[in-house]
Amino acid sequence: MKMFDVYPLYDIEPTRGCGNYVYDKDGVEYLDLYGGHAVISIGHAHPHYVEAIQSQVARLGFYSNSVQNSLQTCLAEKLGRVSGYADYSLFLCNSGAEANENAIKLASFYTGKHKLLAFKAAFHGRTSGAVAATDNPKIVAPFNRTENVEFVAFGDIQAVEAKLSTGEFCAVIIEGIQGVAGIYCPTDEFFVALREMATKYGVVLIADEIQSGYGRSGDFFAHQHAGIKADIITVAKGIANGFPMGGVLIAPHIEPKYGMLGTTFGGNHLACAAAIAVLDVIESERLVENAREVGEYLIAELKKIEGIKDVRGRGLMIGIEIDGSASDMRKRLLFERHIFTGGAGVSTVRLLPALTLKREQADIFLTNFRELIEKR
Repeated sequence: MKMFDVYPLYDIEPTRGCGNYVYDKDGVEYLDLYGGHAVISIGHAHPHYVEAIQSQVARLGFYSNSVQNSLQTCLAEKLGRVSGYADYSLFLCNSGAEANENAIKLASFYTGKHKLLAFKAAFHGRTSGAVAATDNPKIVAPFNRTENVEFVAFGDIQAVEAKLSTGEFCAVIIEGIQGVAGIYCPTDEFFVALREMATKYGVVLIADEIQSGYGRSGDFFAHQHAGIKADIITVAKGIANGFPMGGVLIAPHIEPKYGMLGTTFGGNHLACAAAIAVLDVIESERLVENAREVGEYLIAELKKIEGIKDVRGRGLMIGIEIDGSASDMRKRLLFERHIFTGGAGVSTVRLLPALTLKREQADIFLTNFRELIEKR
């Protein structure tokens, strides 16, 4: 058997990591500014994280959700306190797609409606249910139910109100910062207006913080820069520093009922231990503050480089738009300068490093990026 070939692969095999660096099988060191697509939040092989994983797997890695699991309770309490959502409830799952699928399902249960409003290229989901609110929330939405999702242009509040005022929608979903689309930040004013529209028309506001959450923007959640609260927040990626996990934070006015949601692996003992360790490190090392400070420095310095068309983002979620191919630039950074970055669209280089990134490491990237821009 061979792997199903759906991803283009670089001819590099990382075999270990430490902090903001990874090393290939030949021992070559690479500065990692992509973090496995924003997954590595506290750096590779953080000692506290490693100890938590090893200790838990030696005791019990997994058991059914039909019994008590104090690690889930500990995680929920810690996440509520650190995120500023202490009065919310937490449902645990395995990925961002699952988190959004369950968020949509909850909104449909709560409102009795089935349409979802989204922004073009603006939310995570690789399952059918993550892109279509289903008429029967107990089953995964079939692929032909995509008529239950409608899209509006990003930032167009008039179009939002025109849709929501019809009374047909259960929810509106928006990324805290658009990632795949190229790192576009909703303005604070747009977030405030969106919150007001959702409340006015009885629609659930879902904040997709799968990539932009967990401190990456310089606040715990990107939508918090606008001073608003969402009804449902979805998280994944950086929640467990590489261990597959997702979660849904749910406002107290959305009441749970037995059988409403379900999961086999969600919230297993090992995943919870990993996620608790992540929050421990985020708090003890002030990583949200570090993301804000180093991110502001990076963005300011990037804007000084001639030949860059635009720099977008907040904290350590940064998009650098260049003339020409971002793919070519990323390959040069990787193979000539040993720096991992990401991409978004044709011309945007994306930075999603661990929140532990130091200013000195940012300077390494800036020096190399500037030299490659100047040589083009």
